[in-house]
Amino acid sequence: MKSENDSLEDNENDEENSGLYEHFNIKVDANQSLLRIDKYLLIFRQNSTRNKVSQACRAGNVWVNGKAVKQNYRVKPGDEISVLLAHPPRENIIVPQDIPLNIIYEDNDVLVVDKEAGMVVHPGHGNWDGTLINALAFHFQKDKNFKSDLDRVGLVHRIDKDTSGLLVIAKNEYALSFLAKQFFDRTTKRLYWAFAWGNFTEDEGTITGNIGRHPKNRMQMFTFEDGSFGKHAVTHYKVLERFKYITWVECKLETGRTHQIRAHFKHIGHTLFNDERYEGHHILKGINLPKYKKFVQNIFEILPRHALHAHSLGFIHPVTKEEMYFESPMPKDMQEAIEKWRNYLENN
Repeated sequence: MKSENDSLEDNENDEENSGLYEHFNIKVDANQSLLRIDKYLLIFRQNSTRNKVSQACRAGNVWVNGKAVKQNYRVKPGDEISVLLAHPPRENIIVPQDIPLNIIYEDNDVLVVDKEAGMVVHPGHGNWDGTLINALAFHFQKDKNFKSDLDRVGLVHRIDKDTSGLLVIAKNEYALSFLAKQFFDRTTKRLYWAFAWGNFTEDEGTITGNIGRHPKNRMQMFTFEDGSFGKHAVTHYKVLERFKYITWVECKLETGRTHQIRAHFKHIGHTLFNDERYEGHHILKGINLPKYKKFVQNIFEILPRHALHAHSLGFIHPVTKEEMYFESPMPKDMQEAIEKWRNYLENN
């Protein structure tokens, strides 16, 4: 069962809504004298550092009149400035904790980790320690290449507590700014694997509908198909294997809203398997035979979380500009569940 502290804010899955980016625009006053843009921006964002601003410029995240500029650009009256900073100032001090991590790649600029289900990504209400960020803070203590002034230990994106799979972490301000722009522009390549209730009628499909907080249940997000509320969201899916009562699907997000896959799949009647928050922890499809019910309950115990895995991750390296691509194998709980379903269908 979820605790009372298990809120949407504890289990974020959305770059735009998780507070990882700050995107703002400024119209320069008509009386403004010529001034370097890095100094000018520090006047308007006093909680930022000059290094953060200069690295944002270097990464191409500061635009004047629609064109990227360097930190020595001098602002002029009437200039229209647009800025993307990787994250706002930290809200709490990160305490390093010696927690095992499955690191599948690391160099001087980036780290890629395969997160286990059950680990919260960042400290927050109800989860102040034991998180991925606490573990990374400990790991980076012995890394001379890591810049300790990063407010959120290089966090670029997040996945839900009970979602397993891949995350990329930046190890310096420039890498953070460079990667942040890729996630903001949605040029990264990410695929998710999910088990959903029911047998899909089509092998491929697209789900479109605004996503916003549920009007009655604040613990859920809701799909507003008519666009009356929420933010535009698009999920593409492809069937990988059918198990009569559930389906293994691959998901590609065109947008990245909070709980997007979970809310979209519930909207089309295919709630994720054992997704308690979205009522997927009941036997939603199938027959009423006691043998079948006992079998599904057994699978719930094998896979005690929503069946969602961040399977692949691709991005451009901030320094080498090489295209990086990583895959995470299906976690043990989801793999065992699949094998049980295959065996059940072969013998029933």
